[in-house]
Amino acid sequence: MKAKTTRTEGSRYYPKRYDMQPASRDAILDEGLVCHVAFNLEGQPFIIPTGYCRVDNTLYLHGSVGSHFFMQMAKGIPVCVSVTLLDGLVLARSVFNHSMNYRSVVAFGKTRLVDTDAERWLAAERFTEHVMPGRWADARQPDASDMKKTMFIAVEIEEASVKFRAHGVMDDPEDMDLNVWAGVVPLKLGTLEPVVDENGKQGIPLPDYLLNYQR
Repeated sequence: MKAKTTRTEGSRYYPKRYDMQPASRDAILDEGLVCHVAFNLEGQPFIIPTGYCRVDNTLYLHGSVGSHFFMQMAKGIPVCVSVTLLDGLVLARSVFNHSMNYRSVVAFGKTRLVDTDAERWLAAERFTEHVMPGRWADARQPDASDMKKTMFIAVEIEEASVKFRAHGVMDDPEDMDLNVWAGVVPLKLGTLEPVVDENGKQGIPLPDYLLNYQR
């Protein structure tokens, strides 16, 4: 990655909320499922939510070949990609001091159309495994017709900023004796009971990778 610039330098107001370790960046990206991609198109700013996966220092985005936004990214444009994981709601005695516990990555890079068969198949497999590990070997894999309808965009991460909050309430001294509950409400992404598709073959047991699935 390139050296940090003003785009990714930590704020002087909360320097302890920034993590400079590449492993922290990768852990957040690998846990998340949805990113937001920001870029300028014909002088107008756009932000689109989309799925992604990470392979080393590259993010892969997946979309339809008919997508207007993906066709623009295929030309090679600078983008900002952000991923945020929400870990808790921080309820203080004062509304002003309410906050959230979170982990986030803001990455900068330039888009590139994935145009070789080897890299397209790599992206397809890693994308599937990022969402549901074990699924690639279990489900029908894409055929040539499927791949013709799919576009993969690569973003080589040039620089990135990792920011987080992972502590409790920080109230003002004069509010500590208020008769108001204060604390943290932890949050996490979880799964509910899987709902089987009513069409097609029935009676197929849940695969082990789905029984044990968690982010």
